[in-house]
Amino acid sequence: MRLVRFQAGEGPAWGILRSGEIDELARGFADIAAVLRTVKRSEAQLLAPVAPTKIVAVGLNYRDHATELGMSVPENPILFLKPPTSVIGPGESIVRPAMSRQVDFEAELGIVIRDRVTGISPAEARKHVLGYTCANDVTARDLQKKDGQWTRAKSFDTFCPVGPWIETDLDPDDLLVESYLNGARKQSSRTSQFIFGIDHLVSFISQVMTLEPGDLIITGTPAGIGPMQPGDDVEVRVEGIGSLKNIVQNA
Repeated sequence: MRLVRFQAGEGPAWGILRSGEIDELARGFADIAAVLRTVKRSEAQLLAPVAPTKIVAVGLNYRDHATELGMSVPENPILFLKPPTSVIGPGESIVRPAMSRQVDFEAELGIVIRDRVTGISPAEARKHVLGYTCANDVTARDLQKKDGQWTRAKSFDTFCPVGPWIETDLDPDDLLVESYLNGARKQSSRTSQFIFGIDHLVSFISQVMTLEPGDLIITGTPAGIGPMQPGDDVEVRVEGIGSLKNIVQNA
């Protein structure tokens, strides 16, 4: 099932994408049986499929990326937060801020949380996952190096493209994750190469902070990260989900 957030008339709505149509849901993803109406896909604009209270990001979760950065493999997941204001949807513009001279793409698999959870075990993790999506953990690399920590570099408005939908019927344990810049492939790896798998991540994070319905976990990026310039097209592809495309522009 493909769950979408869309606009077709007044305000954002939530729905299920079925071929060329979208069934609008009366109560969002909490009740997928309560359908208000059906609209044509061609008449709807897809938005970011999440409106999270927080975005929990994982650093250095592919061995090749840790090697690329000259960093040791961590003993536990390295967590940081991105603000909800960084979220944009498919087709929207990533804005390069004036204070940065190097803004990088980072293709990632996103996990969308189903319900309120805290302190769960790895064995319980999957039943609390609504589904999976594509994400781009956009990073001002020069500011990350300058600051010595990640908050400013990861938190600018537009620095978390997400979409195009949430795929619920998916085994996430061995998916191809890729990025393309102006059509040229830059990153390519599989989620089977994670240092910390899906179940471990959801459980670990839930023991640090309560996860709310719709919260987003982005699971780390493979080797091959690199800079984007204004006018570039950047694409994240995740096997079994689809393609998330955005363009880059100056502030």
